[in-house]
Amino acid sequence: MSSITPGVVAAPAALRKQVTSRSPGRLAWDRFRRDTKTVIAAVVVLAYVLLAIAAPFLVALGVLDPFSINQDLIGPDSLPIGPFGGISWEHPFGIQPAIGRDTLSRVWFGLTFSLAIALIGSVLAMATGVVLGIIAGLTGGWVDTLIGRLIDLTLSFPQTLMLLALSGSALLFLTATVGLPEGDISRAAFVILVLAVFGWVGVARVIRGQVLSIREREYIEAAKLIGASPARRWFREVLPNLWAPILVQGTLMLPAYISTEAALAYLTVSIQQPTPTLGNVLQDAVRYPVADFTYFIIPVIVLVTLVVAFNLLGDGLRDALDPKGSR
Repeated sequence: MSSITPGVVAAPAALRKQVTSRSPGRLAWDRFRRDTKTVIAAVVVLAYVLLAIAAPFLVALGVLDPFSINQDLIGPDSLPIGPFGGISWEHPFGIQPAIGRDTLSRVWFGLTFSLAIALIGSVLAMATGVVLGIIAGLTGGWVDTLIGRLIDLTLSFPQTLMLLALSGSALLFLTATVGLPEGDISRAAFVILVLAVFGWVGVARVIRGQVLSIREREYIEAAKLIGASPARRWFREVLPNLWAPILVQGTLMLPAYISTEAALAYLTVSIQQPTPTLGNVLQDAVRYPVADFTYFIIPVIVLVTLVVAFNLLGDGLRDALDPKGSR
């Protein structure tokens, strides 16, 4: 005997299946993995990061040798002996003109320094921008105005000219006053400091805008009513709801800082030879765009693919984490 009530149409079997709810994180993950180009970009970024982490260990084990000079592989014209920049089984990417260092080792080891400088600078700039953005957005009043004027003042500085003009005195301060050793460490610290000082502005503006929207929501008012301190409201109620824009801003800032480090190395402000970075390897390679095209194009390819992959990953994360964005 049928148990269906007369006059009631039974729902199809597919509609009677149990519906499982999905969290915002699960929805974002589903949107992310459906975006093929973002997944490919994430794989490329992960590969570069793993290569950068492995490079110091390979140098310590002697697998990579970015410093040894091989003058016997350099011809009378200061160019590598052999085709394509001296490519061989021992030197798969060829060798550096005029000196004879292994190009693969230098590009690979330089990737570590470039990523480390960009990552530390990004973390410091993000931390400064997030804290000041939260304070400006939640506090308002004269505090918001003061931070806004500080942002305007920072943006008014001609960054490149200031870097070149202050590099000498800043390096002297880092070595004589702070006590950092001269050379690569002080130069790397100077670049990181510059990235952090000039990079927090955009982050602070984005976070302030998000906080202005979040502070009007009910759970913030409830936290005020129960007597939660401002610090608790900032870091326990507001900050956990900002992880999406923070993540997106970080993935977009990192490639910009990699390019900035390369530009600073070209201007002789960042780490210099013989310690390799992607910037100073490219700085040396631009002298041989025709005479040794292989040596020129390899660091260009590495730098371009790294920056493009990070940018695509940042765009994909922004689309995945924004359910109202058009895709």
